[in-house]
Amino acid sequence: MRHTTGHAIRVERLHAGYHGRPVLYEVTASIPRGRITALVGPNGSGKSTLLGVLAGVVRPEQGSVHRTSAHRPAFVMQHTTIPATLPLTVRDTVSMGRWAHRGPWRRLSSEDHTIVHRCLERMAVGDLAPRRLDTLSGGQRQRVLLAQALAQESDVLLLDEPAAGLDSESHQEISRVLTELGDQGVTVVHATHDHEEARRADHCLVLRDGQVRAEGPPATALSDRRPL
Repeated sequence: MRHTTGHAIRVERLHAGYHGRPVLYEVTASIPRGRITALVGPNGSGKSTLLGVLAGVVRPEQGSVHRTSAHRPAFVMQHTTIPATLPLTVRDTVSMGRWAHRGPWRRLSSEDHTIVHRCLERMAVGDLAPRRLDTLSGGQRQRVLLAQALAQESDVLLLDEPAAGLDSESHQEISRVLTELGDQGVTVVHATHDHEEARRADHCLVLRDGQVRAEGPPATALSDRRPL
């Protein structure tokens, strides 16, 4: 059971977009600390842009972002956005998650290696550690990216449709780990088109046309049955 209170991130009157093209307008919302929040809405509604703002990789044009988390958020993009031809092994990829603590290209400590191994095993990709990313299936690559994020040991985890287009086994594995993280007090925010996945969250933000149309528990926020 999750007993945390307050918010991990608060955005107020947020405007954001890309190269002068607005995507989000007057967005005000809170991300509760230690809970699982689902961002839902149709394609083009602003889910990915909002995640980018929360992660600090998209700079707001107007408005403010207040973070109370102790660490920089760990951000998991869709596996399709990562060039599969990068000459990296699975272990290399997950080890990069430790850069948040060690700095880029620094030699990892024995503790770092232990954390990397634990994250590989947690996502059931330990046996894939010596393989290159370009030899993996989409589901395997997505689990590797989540293992990399776990290796950052952040208290906020952001994911952009982590189960989109994946096989059932990978989908279930990712859902299981997200539930465990929420139970452990990690703030999880994930974008999804899956109604059932959204209903398993603690909190929902419904976006349409770049604005928040509903916010709150799934039973309330998802009462509008229009497709996600």
